[in-house]
Amino acid sequence: MRRLIQRITEDVDQLTDDERDQIQQAAQIVRKTRQSFLGMPRIHQPLPDPRAERPA
Repeated sequence: MRRLIQRITEDVDQLTDDERDQIQQAAQIVRKTRQSFLGMPRIHQPLPDPRAERPA
């Protein structure tokens, strides 16, 4: 894993400023999209049972 991180860091160092800016913008979009989905349930909560027991 450390080797992979080192390779990526070295490759990023070789990019132009414009290319780094593009990567940064793409990462921000992914983070923003992921944050909006993390708080949302994937399925709807079941509705309460209308036949629930009632006090006598």
